[in-house]
This record gives sequence, structure tokens and C-alpha cells, in this order.
Amino acid sequence: MTKLTIIAFDGTRYDFDAADGSTVMENAVRNSVPGIDAECGGACACATCHVYVDETWVEKVGGPAPMEEDMLDFAADVRPNSRLSCQIKVAPALDGLVVHVPERQA
Repeated sequence: MTKLTIIAFDGTRYDFDAADGSTVMENAVRNSVPGIDAECGGACACATCHVYVDETWVEKVGGPAPMEEDMLDFAADVRPNSRLSCQIKVAPALDGLVVHVPERQA
């Protein structure tokens, strides 16, 4: 299990253990994190699971693939550390990962 923290727009912290191989989005939905709607169910076909990767984790998480970059065009307030949480796979190397939910998704 990998430690994962999602910080909602209002500052509420959601700390939980996430199964390796799952996605940040799956864990957010399972734990009822507000602001992660995941309308496409994780198919990288919308931007309703947009998050900001905490600056200390950007390098380890890496950047978006081309398809994800295309979908981020539909997100509001995209930043250099923006990612779709459905595309971030939980792995031991990401133990302690922190992501932030933007004020609105799209």
C-alpha cells in the first residue's frame, strides 16, 4: 500500500492507503473526495478528475502523455503541474504523494 494525500479546494485533507496499480482518481472516488467527478470513469476522455500535483512531487510523477494533454485543454485553470488523476498510477515510488483539487474542473 502507498500513502496518498488529496487536498480538497477548501483545504480538507484526505489521507489514505492506496493499492499499488490503482489510480489517484479511483482512490479519490472511493473515498468521496469532493471535486473529483470522474465523469468518464477513468478513460481519459474528460477533465473532471483534474488535479495539481504538489510541487515536491512533479518530477517523480512526470508529465502528461499526449492524449492527457489534449484532455487538459478542457480543464479550468490549467497549470504546469496539472494532471488528470485517472492517469496517475499509484506505485511504491509515489509513497506520500500529495495532489490538490482545483476550485472547479471545467
